[in-house]
Amino acid sequence: MTLRNQVLVWIALLVALVLILWVFRAILLPFIVGAALAYLLNPLVNQLQKWRINRAWATTIVLLSVITIVVSIFIMFVPLIGQQIIGLIQRLPQYVSDLQALFARWSPEINQWLGPERAAQLQTSINDLARQALGFIATLPGELVNIGLTGAAVIGFTVLTPVVAFYLLLDWEGMIHGIEGLLPKEHKGEIDTILKDIDKSMAGVIRGQGGVLLIDAAFYATALSLIGLNFGLVVGLIAGLMSFIPFVGFVLGFGLSVGIAIVQFSGDLLMVGIVAGVFLFWQFIEGNILYPKLVGSSININPVWMMFALLALGAVFGFVGLLLAVPMAAIASVLVRYGVRKYKESTLYLGSSGGTGGDPGPV
Repeated sequence: MTLRNQVLVWIALLVALVLILWVFRAILLPFIVGAALAYLLNPLVNQLQKWRINRAWATTIVLLSVITIVVSIFIMFVPLIGQQIIGLIQRLPQYVSDLQALFARWSPEINQWLGPERAAQLQTSINDLARQALGFIATLPGELVNIGLTGAAVIGFTVLTPVVAFYLLLDWEGMIHGIEGLLPKEHKGEIDTILKDIDKSMAGVIRGQGGVLLIDAAFYATALSLIGLNFGLVVGLIAGLMSFIPFVGFVLGFGLSVGIAIVQFSGDLLMVGIVAGVFLFWQFIEGNILYPKLVGSSININPVWMMFALLALGAVFGFVGLLLAVPMAAIASVLVRYGVRKYKESTLYLGSSGGTGGDPGPV
């Protein structure tokens, strides 16, 4: 088979995969989460196998342990989180009104500090943000229904996800060997190298970045609650869990927390500064300690490309697309780097003389 035909075959398979995902997007959520859970837990099952525990028993032990932990957390924290979410949604319009009132009261000082033109621009920006926030609150129930967060969908998700994860974990090694057996023999070594790079990148996404998100959420929720910020638990969880989108988690959590602090503490600059300091301090810890240790350079995805992937796949596949965006971006990043490397080794780049063309350098 010629190179051109091989490229056409791989493109056709990619198009078929995207079409299948789009057609079945409404039922994919438990399968995607189950597959991610299986990928995440497979090293633990492998470790138990090394201790001479049968794979079926190892899978059962690991999965039951995870389910027990999740259910315990659900029982302990979800009622409180649910109350805070409802309270925050109900209170948010009043917070917006209070912020606008405070801005109007401080307008002489702001005009003197910023100047009339910039102060007017700031007032317009605050009003626009207020309208967007209120509009989001008004449409939130409908959006939750649109992404499938209905009673039947939640029950189906909670039942199907562990079942999918169990059977994938049980036959994980068999699936890997089956896929390896289908690889073209002539290019098996090169494809294996690409798959190992993808596995490394996926591990950084699911295990490394997932760990960072959970640590972020735990720190923000704990710190804001200890400070005494109203709805600190849920605001901290939102900030931490949304940090998989570059800058969005920090900006959203920082804006909500500081806005609530300004109203709650009646403009006490010390308390507002403490709330802001929580986010600035943890951004330093995350960027210089957590992310390098847990994720390292395994993902290596430009933040702009990450945001594009989230918006594009979210628009096409909805909530399922948001879950797929980060791992798909990691896979695409590996394939693009491989394509650039092959291009720099080709005669198209080096020319017909076949010159070395110098070191292509990192991509």
